[in-house]
Amino acid sequence: MSIEFGSGKPRAGNKQDIAEQPARAGDAAALDPTRAAEDEAEAGLRPRTMEEYIGQEEAKGNLAVFIEGAKRRGEPLDHVLLHGPPGLGKTTLAAIIAAELGVNLRKTSGPAIEKPKDLAALLTNLEENDILFIDEIHRLSRAIEEILYPAMEDRQLDIIIGQGPSAASICLELRNFTLVGATTRAGQLSAPLRDRFGIDLKLELYTPQELQDIVARSAGILGVPADSKGALEIATRSRGTPRIANRLLRRVRDFAQVKGDGVITKQAADEALTRLGIDKIGLDTVDRRLLTGIIQIYGGGPVGLETLAATVNEEAVTIEDMYEPYLLRKGFLSRTLRGRCATRLAYEHLGLPYDGEGEQETLTM
Repeated sequence: MSIEFGSGKPRAGNKQDIAEQPARAGDAAALDPTRAAEDEAEAGLRPRTMEEYIGQEEAKGNLAVFIEGAKRRGEPLDHVLLHGPPGLGKTTLAAIIAAELGVNLRKTSGPAIEKPKDLAALLTNLEENDILFIDEIHRLSRAIEEILYPAMEDRQLDIIIGQGPSAASICLELRNFTLVGATTRAGQLSAPLRDRFGIDLKLELYTPQELQDIVARSAGILGVPADSKGALEIATRSRGTPRIANRLLRRVRDFAQVKGDGVITKQAADEALTRLGIDKIGLDTVDRRLLTGIIQIYGGGPVGLETLAATVNEEAVTIEDMYEPYLLRKGFLSRTLRGRCATRLAYEHLGLPYDGEGEQETLTM
């Protein structure tokens, strides 16, 4: 696919133009203010080297080998796809890749690249071996993907200058670069785009012990004393996600400093998280409303996603992306062809009598 510019010579733009371009197009922060606030708070807690990065041992170990191999050969790193639930460190890993390679990192997001010229401006302003990080890459339009294919494979960009009979097509040679794509929905990536990533890494949810180490490290950076049991209490309620763990740490810190002696102990963490509505295994108010709604309103299920979303006053995509994965992993929820069902474990956790109807429905599907 070619990119059509207006009449006149193509304008590559300067680095200031590139820095401002994603904001004009509507970057992830502009699209989601809550996410922007979380990212800003997370920035100071993020590890900057592979040694500081805790967890994801398999992905991290393989990535370290790929980076070292590229450095020894003097070649750009192959394109990298990072996928997994939100909050596991995909953006952090992209920054670490750039730091380990000693190159610049350019950040943008799928929704921010609205027009072909937006992508062209980004690509033509990359320095040799730079990293271009595209968050939520599954939200790129098909037109943008068509431009990415030759850029990723051949380092070429097709441009049409002018309009009508006087239009001319030229092919620009791009500098070597590495595209790092991050997505929470790898299944929504088109097959041609996914096949062009030479490195495919899936990030998994963290164990409580890994999250305990992350909480202890973050507490040290924040300058708040936390003992091992207090850090573990926060970790076990963090749904296997570092972003949630760091957010809960900041809230527990507030309670510890205002209501206690400033030290995060197991008791202090438990009291603070209980007041925040987060139970012993990390379920929050919305999780319990979802399960309670399925059980008390729909007899344990099955119930359709859209119907469930209307019942608890949440967006269907929010339930599917943010709440369901953890409930499924804990065994509180099951999916059938007719909808969602609550399991025996959900009844037991909520302290509700179980009659077996929901489980029977699940088994017959």
